[in-house]
Amino acid sequence: MSLDGSTLVDGVAFAAAKSELGTGFVRILGYFREDGVKSVAAIEAAMRANQAAALVIPAHTLKGEARQFGAMPLAALAETIEVAARDCVERQDTPEEALEQVTRLRPLFEQTLALLEREANPVVPVRRPVAGGFGRRAMPG
Repeated sequence: MSLDGSTLVDGVAFAAAKSELGTGFVRILGYFREDGVKSVAAIEAAMRANQAAALVIPAHTLKGEARQFGAMPLAALAETIEVAARDCVERQDTPEEALEQVTRLRPLFEQTLALLEREANPVVPVRRPVAGGFGRRAMPG
């Protein structure tokens, strides 16, 4: 699958990140996976506990890391959760208003991560050996 036509990841931003990070790209993507899984779990736990303040940092973290890879819909959703949580903290209110967004977060994160990982590690096409190619003896014929 290619990023062409994807609504989950901005291909230009993804290519820029890949270029800027160079050989560290796959490692940094691995950190995004680890941090993202933790952030999504923390956001869900905070929502279950009805704690607006506990939503802020993991949503903020996920937002920034998603932007780094061009995952703009994921970044926007995380930002929506972060802003709602900050508003609730200021009003000393519970975060029920963010429930719909939190419910959409895990599936969007998983879809986005799968796409990023496919693009980062494209399947190398299998080449057929050429008769008489390097390491092969040409068959008389």
